[in-house]
Amino acid sequence: MLRIQQNVVKDIIAHVRREAPLEACGYLAEKDGIVIRHYELTNMDVSEVHFTMNPVEQFAAVRSMRAAECNLRAVYHSHPSTPARPSAEDIRLAYDVDLSYVIVSLLDNNVKSFKVKNAALENEEIEIIDK
Repeated sequence: MLRIQQNVVKDIIAHVRREAPLEACGYLAEKDGIVIRHYELTNMDVSEVHFTMNPVEQFAAVRSMRAAECNLRAVYHSHPSTPARPSAEDIRLAYDVDLSYVIVSLLDNNVKSFKVKNAALENEEIEIIDK
C-alpha cells in the first residue's frame, strides 16, 4: 500500500496540470511509511507520450531526501490524454521492484499506483492521509 499525504497528491496533480499537454514526472519521498514530499523533475523528452528524467535533478532530489532522512518511495508521471494505467514502455522501464509507479491521468482525473516485478503488473492501493 502507498500511504501519501493529501497535500502531496494535490501538489503532483497541480504539477501535471502545469506541464500539460506534455508528460510530467517526478519522485515521491517517504518518511516513517508515509509519502510526505514530491520532487518535480524535468521531462527531457518534452513529449506528450513519454518521459526521461533529468539525471542532475534526480541526483539532487535523492541528496535532498537523504538530508531530510527520507527514502525514495515512488516515481510519478502523467498521462495527459490516456487513462492511469502503465503503457508497455512504462512497464519495460520500471527497473526497481521496490518502488511504486504512480500515474496521474488528466483524461479521467485519476491517480493510481502500481508495482512492477519481472514485467508483471500489480495494482497498489493508495491511502490518502489528511495532513
